[in-house]
Amino acid sequence: MRPAVGRTDAAAAAVGLAAGLIAGLFGVGGGILIVPGLWWAARMEQRRAHGTSLAAMVPMTVGGVATYLAGGHVDWAAAASLAVGSLVGAWWGAGLLARVRTRTLTVAFVAALVVSAVRMLLGDIATRTAGPSAVGLVALAGVGLGAGLLAGLLGIGGGIVTVPVMTIAFGFAPVLAKGTSLAVIVPTALVGTVRNARSGNLDARSATVVGLSGVVSAALGAALSARLPDAVANALFGVLLLAISLRLVSPLRRTVRRHGRE
Repeated sequence: MRPAVGRTDAAAAAVGLAAGLIAGLFGVGGGILIVPGLWWAARMEQRRAHGTSLAAMVPMTVGGVATYLAGGHVDWAAAASLAVGSLVGAWWGAGLLARVRTRTLTVAFVAALVVSAVRMLLGDIATRTAGPSAVGLVALAGVGLGAGLLAGLLGIGGGIVTVPVMTIAFGFAPVLAKGTSLAVIVPTALVGTVRNARSGNLDARSATVVGLSGVVSAALGAALSARLPDAVANALFGVLLLAISLRLVSPLRRTVRRHGRE
């Protein structure tokens, strides 16, 4: 049974506050917390949670982007290239959401979290001194396609792909990669949300509560990002992702064992 509306809104607001802080601090959409938060706290059906998460990111990430932009931490050329691929990927991924099995969604979501966790725990590399080349901008469009696909399908912003790639492959300073990632997430989330609304995978009320609750905390997280040592931020993020992954895997393992005994 789903909780009463008041309890659902309170739970959604709490999820939004936490997700906004994570979004701003690490340059991700916050879906890594929103999706499981809506499952557990609001008892929302899984596909609907993925779609609602993506919609909630729109106002939330705007707050984070504004703070990064004020500090000059957005590379607009890279953001535009990422967005070209990401918008196509988000539309495609949101279409797949209505057809993919729930267990497959869970496995894909956990895999994305684990890969991101490992990457964050490994640390960053040296930063670049010049913008991406023309070839690099084309490559970023391909990266954006993959990130957008994950965004539309899993209800995450795609930052767990774009931030590591920008730092590892393109040598972006972490704070610049995070600001650029959030700038791409805004239009990507909008496109995915339009398709999710058409397929019914969206709870507009919960998305509004989560998104608006996270606006201020996202701005706060973005401000903290410029001050927190990269190694500390990455370690905290990696541990958080692994903890969420373990929590999501537990019911899946029980289901597999139960079917094995039947």
